[in-house]
Amino acid sequence: MKKEKSKIAVLIPCYNESKTIEKVVKDWRKELPQADIYVYDNNSTDNTDKIAKKAGAIVKYEYKQGKGNVIRSMFRDIEADCYIMIDGDDTYPVENGQQMCDLILNGQADMVIGDRLSSTYFTENKRLFHNFGNKIVRWLINKLFKNNVKDIMTGYRAFSYEFVKSFPVLSKGFEIETEMTIHAVDKNFKLVEIPVTYRDRPEGSESKLNTYSDGIKVLKTIATLFKEYKPSLFFSFISIILIIMALILGTPVFIDYFKTGLVLRFPTLICACIILVIAILLWVSGIILEVINKKHRQLYELYLNLLNKK
Repeated sequence: MKKEKSKIAVLIPCYNESKTIEKVVKDWRKELPQADIYVYDNNSTDNTDKIAKKAGAIVKYEYKQGKGNVIRSMFRDIEADCYIMIDGDDTYPVENGQQMCDLILNGQADMVIGDRLSSTYFTENKRLFHNFGNKIVRWLINKLFKNNVKDIMTGYRAFSYEFVKSFPVLSKGFEIETEMTIHAVDKNFKLVEIPVTYRDRPEGSESKLNTYSDGIKVLKTIATLFKEYKPSLFFSFISIILIIMALILGTPVFIDYFKTGLVLRFPTLICACIILVIAILLWVSGIILEVINKKHRQLYELYLNLLNKK
């Protein structure tokens, strides 16, 4: 239920956003005057922190470089009933802020996702590989985790207290949004997506994302989380590939044996047997890890119950 005086925190991770941070802070102060606006400066060299403080934000610092490190500090340090996370580059509208807060505070959602991809993202964003990357990541996660989240990597979200205080931040950089989405889907949190307009960065403001290196990091994160959240499926998939390889290598050897009564290619047979043993070991490992993962899920649910009582 919504409290009479719910505490709202607007979280703005920043690295060299002097061109836009003043406008972002002032816009949020106007949209949610009751909220505390936090700017976490991540080693900026362009006076982002001073501009944010002058605009009325509470400025704190995270000296470990990377958005994931900033989010980790924010989630640990700040106590609130509703958290809104938004980038400091003025690419997202503040007009959806109250709606996102209401969804969290009324208990309708644990995470509200500001969905850019169903709105203006593909027309506003001029980086074609970013558009393609968003589509690939969305398709992969929805297939692997059997969901239908429309915008996986948006930086505009709202969170409940329970989500923030129970989310184990592992990523260090921009792949943090992907990790949040997978965690929410896997742990059965209530997700609500609302379409939000997206505008490209204003002139003079440069993106900190590297299309290729950050794209590779996101794909690695998806693979790692798939292995950790769904180990049985992950290792079974690898096992099937290895079994197919073993059959391709071993079948001709057995055909020759049935024809001649002789094993003509011992090295090939040994290689096929080794691959088959590895496949079986991986499959068994996946089953064991799935049992451990299920136990962790049970403990996590118990932890959420304790968190809700606080």
